[in-house]
Amino acid sequence: MLLNLARTIPRSAANGPGQRFVVWVQGCAIRCPGCWNPDTWDFETRQLRDTAALADEILDTSGIEGVTFTGGEPFHQAGALVDVASRVRAAGLSVFVFTGYELDELTRADHRELLALTDVLVSGRYVQALRAFDSEWRGSTNQRVHFLSARYTEVSMAGSPSVEFHLAPDGQLAVTGFPLPQLLDVVPAPKWPPQNEQ
Repeated sequence: MLLNLARTIPRSAANGPGQRFVVWVQGCAIRCPGCWNPDTWDFETRQLRDTAALADEILDTSGIEGVTFTGGEPFHQAGALVDVASRVRAAGLSVFVFTGYELDELTRADHRELLALTDVLVSGRYVQALRAFDSEWRGSTNQRVHFLSARYTEVSMAGSPSVEFHLAPDGQLAVTGFPLPQLLDVVPAPKWPPQNEQ
């Protein structure tokens, strides 16, 4: 099974609790104004990855406690992500998902399968006028954090960094997480290292 990806980061602490492998899927029909990842909107083929091989890469990354699916819109490729999520959950890792959909909109069978494998879901459209500056894991205050398993609680997820910088060997800087507006004024939109775009 193939998954169309925008990029991955093997280790991040700003995209869910603990150190996590982060997967940005390619393609989003929601296209929230002010989105931090507009390069992930198009449904062009960007980086096709075999789901079993991606799961193996995640499982070979030492010191992580889970995987985060973001985008783009993960639920556009729910079936492929179910394959990845089932493999990493079977190995004891957790699954964290960011979606622009509301929970009650995720009604397809493959949506429900992915939700059943998800520990934490952050749902809802990003609303630029409601930008959240003091709320972990939410880009805007209308979004909701759903604890779909007993693995995490609001208390256990508190205290994580809200933004991270990743410096590539070629000197390119990538920013991920939930940066403050002052940071966005001085740091350009994310430009990711070519080695992440296979």
